[in-house]
Amino acid sequence: MTNFVGAVLNAIRGFLIGLAEIVPGVSGGTIALIVGVYRALIRSAASLVQVVLSGVRSGPAAMRGPWRQVSWPVVLPVALGMVTGIFLGAWFLEPVLENYPIHTRAVFAGLILASLWVPIQMVGSGWSWLLGLAALASSALVFVALGLPGATAPSDSLLWVAPAAALAVCALVLPGVSGSYLLLTLGMYEPTLSAVNDRDYAYLGVFVLGAIFGLGVFVTALQWLLANHSSITLAIMTGLMVGSLRALWPWQGDGGELLAPEGDVLVVGGLALGGFLLVVLLIAAERALRRSQPERAGL
Repeated sequence: MTNFVGAVLNAIRGFLIGLAEIVPGVSGGTIALIVGVYRALIRSAASLVQVVLSGVRSGPAAMRGPWRQVSWPVVLPVALGMVTGIFLGAWFLEPVLENYPIHTRAVFAGLILASLWVPIQMVGSGWSWLLGLAALASSALVFVALGLPGATAPSDSLLWVAPAAALAVCALVLPGVSGSYLLLTLGMYEPTLSAVNDRDYAYLGVFVLGAIFGLGVFVTALQWLLANHSSITLAIMTGLMVGSLRALWPWQGDGGELLAPEGDVLVVGGLALGGFLLVVLLIAAERALRRSQPERAGL
């Protein structure tokens, strides 16, 4: 029964990550960090990369060691939840984002603002002026990058699907970077969202292959950084999350330029506060789970 409850909770965590992956400006890695499965997913992804490399270098027998290091009780339900979240989220959020862009951005801004507490408290007493400078620099870099105009999708977009997916999947690994926003900047967001809703399996298959390649290249380096330079890595993640708030300022022009608040400012502020409080509740629930069942908290 306890295993079943843990699997359901991890599936819900995966569902939230999947939802985040289709929202421009919101990072799936950030949500993974909030709900407590980030390190388990990073370790497991690195182990899966080693499974493939060991099989290529030394044959099937060498694959057993890294295969056993994968946290399957976390990975499988999270993956199932992610797929569900992506498909249901694409169906639901496409019209919501189109019809209520100001209100949805406000909610997501509140989510990200509250989630800053996660990497900040992970650094803890290790914060210094150098780490603060690193966070500030990464924040400024993302803020400027998110202000760049979106590209136009190539006429034969299938040729660009794998490279775009390889770049966008880095957002699943790196909190604060939105994979959907990277796709938007590359001009590939709308084709990808349409492919999900239209069940374009050729497009989705190429996308998955590109994502697997990008994950294999990137995840090993990130795991090494978290293991050997945890504080500076988390400080940079904090800055990335702060910078990503630029994409979620509720009032924006057609080209993404920031505008002054107007209209139902109190309603928009209330929605942002609601998103903020939701993350606070998630963090509190995750802490309570770790205290009651530390071995099953997904860490």
